[in-house]
Amino acid sequence: MPSTYQSNIINAPIDKVWRSIRNFHDMSCAPNIITSCKAVGDKTGTEVGAKRVLNSAFHETLLEVDDDNHHLRYSLDDGPEPLAAPTVTNYIGDIKLTPVTMQDMTLIEWTSSWISDEDEAVSFCHNIYVAIMGDMAETLG
Repeated sequence: MPSTYQSNIINAPIDKVWRSIRNFHDMSCAPNIITSCKAVGDKTGTEVGAKRVLNSAFHETLLEVDDDNHHLRYSLDDGPEPLAAPTVTNYIGDIKLTPVTMQDMTLIEWTSSWISDEDEAVSFCHNIYVAIMGDMAETLG
């Protein structure tokens, strides 16, 4: 099962970072990478089952939002190559925030895993998440 792991430190308190990502329908925390975030359906951005389309290409569904543990989990339902269905299935993204208390900063960890016989998606996803987290650090820090 292919997977990725990325992490970064954001020079902002955990509550500020969490507020910026917990609404699944708002990706304004990474404006230079996520240029459009379209809500799909009737669910709000904090309800399990909320759907969105990022950059007119990535179709995602919110699976879990845990305010107490600063944790968000979602599925990628379809995307551009090399993430397009049915080549990639069971794609799960996981974002976890942890406070870096002595500096009032936030550790963000972003993992993803999926089922596929192709390896191209690993570097593709890694590069996207590194770029998003870098943009978040610049925007929020």
